[in-house]
Formats: sequence, C-alpha cells, structure tokens
Amino acid sequence: MQVLTFEMEEDDYSLVGIHSTEEDYRLAFLMNKYLQLKLKRYKDNLDFKNSKAEFPLFEFKDEHNFINYYLINNKHTQFVHNQENAGLFGGNYSTISYLIPEKKKIDFFLKVEGCYRKIFINNLTEKLNTINQIITAYSIETSTLKSKDHLIF
Repeated sequence: MQVLTFEMEEDDYSLVGIHSTEEDYRLAFLMNKYLQLKLKRYKDNLDFKNSKAEFPLFEFKDEHNFINYYLINNKHTQFVHNQENAGLFGGNYSTISYLIPEKKKIDFFLKVEGCYRKIFINNLTEKLNTINQIITAYSIETSTLKSKDHLIF
C-alpha cells in the first residue's frame, strides 16, 4: 500500500521586522500613507492566558489581492506603583514584556498572510525603508523563531 504524504509549508505567513521610535498608531498612519494600506486598530489587543501583557494590533484585509496585513507592537511596558518600597525616588517601576522575546531589539512586526513570494516581501521592505520615521525594516525567517506561536491569531 502506498502512503501519500503532503508537503506543506511550515508557516503560512511572511514576517517583517521594523525598527522605529514612532508610536504604533503613528506608524500605522505612515504605512497607510506611503504604502496605500488601510491599517486600522483592531478592537482587541493581542494577549495571552498566563500574562498581563497586551500588544496593540492593527490590521488590513486586502480582499482584492487576498492579502492580510497585521502590524503588531513587540513591546509591552507595564508601570507598577509599589507603596512598600517608596524610597527616595518613589516605588514606581516598569516591566517590559516582548511578543517575540528572542527579537527584543525589534520594535514592530508586520505579519503578511496570503503572499509568500520573496519578491513581494522584498519590494514591501524596500518601500518601508523609504519612510523617514522607520530606521530599518527587513524580512525575518520565521523558521528561526522560538516564539512563533505568539504570531498565530
């Protein structure tokens, strides 16, 4: 009896890392302006069961080309006020959580579903790099990520 096997792609999306000091809503605006996208704030934040961290999410579903774009902040900063250790400078401190901890230096991720051609992603990163407020943008090989399950939503 012959066994049939199907070879599927491991990931069904492409990922672009973006370095920028802009706020997420401002970056979404700039991407809409220069790339003719229509990113909008998703009604809910991306969150996880065992964490208090929430990551803002912007999405655009291009139904004409069957491509979905998701802009996700990689950092979540939570400010904590601690009355017990007020000390000289107060008891305030912050904790930072990362969506993809092994990529702490990346500020944002652009997840692209529906187009896996390298030339499309290369053109997209070139256009992103023309935006003055973006320091750099580049494609990320998703197979190298340990926390890629955080990008499944």
